[in-house]
Amino acid sequence: MPLTPSRTVEELRELRELTGNDDGAQRVAWTDTWAKAKKWLSGKLAGTEVEEETDEAGNQWFTLRGASDRALLIGGHIDSVPNGGWLDGCLNVLAGVEVLRRLAEEGEPPLTVRLVNWADEEGARFGRSLFGSSAAAGSMSDQDELRLRKDADGVTLPDAIAAHGVDLDRALDARKQLENAFAYLELHIEQGPVLESMDLPLGVVLGTFGVERHLITWRGQAAHAGSTPMDTRRDALAGAAKLALEIRPIAAQVGAGAVCTSGGVVTKPGIVTSVVETAEQLLDQRHLDAGSLAELLRLAKGASERFAQEEDLEVEWARIWSIEPILFDAELIDLADESIHEVASTSHRLPSGPLHDAAEVARAGIPTVMLFVQSLRGLSHTKLEDTKPEHLELAVQALDRLAQKVLERERSA
Repeated sequence: MPLTPSRTVEELRELRELTGNDDGAQRVAWTDTWAKAKKWLSGKLAGTEVEEETDEAGNQWFTLRGASDRALLIGGHIDSVPNGGWLDGCLNVLAGVEVLRRLAEEGEPPLTVRLVNWADEEGARFGRSLFGSSAAAGSMSDQDELRLRKDADGVTLPDAIAAHGVDLDRALDARKQLENAFAYLELHIEQGPVLESMDLPLGVVLGTFGVERHLITWRGQAAHAGSTPMDTRRDALAGAAKLALEIRPIAAQVGAGAVCTSGGVVTKPGIVTSVVETAEQLLDQRHLDAGSLAELLRLAKGASERFAQEEDLEVEWARIWSIEPILFDAELIDLADESIHEVASTSHRLPSGPLHDAAEVARAGIPTVMLFVQSLRGLSHTKLEDTKPEHLELAVQALDRLAQKVLERERSA
């Protein structure tokens, strides 16, 4: 069976019809729609020599046994954000399916090849990204905090994952899945505008940004909106609003590559006739350089203290989650560059601002690299997300070339 990249595009469209609606993809992890997608995925490798299993963290593995247990991993995720795009995550998995089909048709490979569909990359339901890959990588150290997480309906994370056969207390047992891995490859849409601006279909990812994610709580005093003079108010929202605007010049001060986002503010009592007593603000900061990321955080904390003093407020910071910048394997980057040049003539190397499961695998010490394919208008996490079909096919070809190069390198080592 030769590689058929057009089949991947057809299957992406099939998945969109199965698990989406007029608002976009609805494959939020730990839901019935996500489970439907996983079952559908199982059928795509039926009739081959590929073996399937699900590990203790809910990750779905497809293994083509080779003459050696040493394993090349190809990974992605089929879960989406609510009202998400038709390519984010699932392109990675379905391109890997096509590579596995090609390899399985050729007979037993000299080395084992495994495709993984990571569980809950997006963190859309409980706000905890990279659930399955962090468990497998052994970096999931926040299980006590995870026990307390609830979704918008009040369902706890342990209860939600238990409904899909996952016990939080055993999730870290998934670490055994990475024991024989010698390399990890991941393909993803860029989710940004760089490749399109350069009129290039494909690029190689140098690494993923480090992330600092915090909940900032501002505390003032509730008071009547009609009878409290403006100059005596202790308005918690004023502090949050000032910081939301200040993160722009902070990012500019740190320099190229710095990004900061105030992604949400919840106020209490939250009524139009009261000054805001409490404002809970979410802040996300990212950079590829660890020192620059630390500077972003230092400047933001300093600004919050200044604004708290100006508005007569109390301010408190609580880290939700963080990950250090991850640089990918230099030799694999070169092989990925070669693969892209072979199918598209020109390549480009760029960092990734969004998080990916590849970062967790790299943290576990496994040589890792990612390929990016162009995103139209740079849009993602929206039903408007799109990539040209011919670019999707090139991406499948590039992933296949890269997998073959890595296998040949390891076989001759």
